Amino acid sequence: MTIDPIVIGPAIVTGLQSIVSREVAGTDVAVVTVGSFQSGFKENIIPDTAELMLSVRTFEAGVRDRVLGAISRVAAGEAAARGAEQGPDVVLVESFPPVVNAVASTDRVRGAFTTAFGAAALVDPGLVTGSEDVGLLASAAGAECVYWLLGGADPALFAAAADASDLVNMIRAPPSNHSPLFAPMIEPTLTTGVAALTAAARAWLTASEG
Repeated sequence: MTIDPIVIGPAIVTGLQSIVSREVAGTDVAVVTVGSFQSGFKENIIPDTAELMLSVRTFEAGVRDRVLGAISRVAAGEAAARGAEQGPDVVLVESFPPVVNAVASTDRVRGAFTTAFGAAALVDPGLVTGSEDVGLLASAAGAECVYWLLGGADPALFAAAADASDLVNMIRAPPSNHSPLFAPMIEPTLTTGVAALTAAARAWLTASEG
């Protein structure tokens, strides 16, 4: 009997959804996303392979190790339960550590941004489960990291915000850069982004020159 990967694949996807809810503590943060499922090329031919591509986000190394271990275990268990002759290959394609901003350096850049844009334009988003290689680059270079998010939505959308909490909720509403609906406004996003980079650089260059 041929074991159809189209049967095993969805079973693995379903099993993966239980990892965060059943194996990660409520006080920890983890995200497991199956962003791609590829199998088969013709409607009347049973495929012999299936490829699932996952994205995992955590803040703590221990949580990350637990989630990665669970992914391998769930994938192997679901395949074995359905009689697969060969277990799945789980390959870690790329991995980046959490991005942690240096406090003193961040305060210096925040001061430059406050001068350039005003305090009302700056919002602390709290913990963000985005993934960036800048943390890895900073660690390799032995440099302190200061990472910020640049908004790209129409400023008019936020005119009705009553306070910072209201503003944060509004920021999360438009599609993000990982959405197929993401469509940032060219202006003032481009001008503001260049101004932010310039202000941050001058905060350090001026200090070193002085």
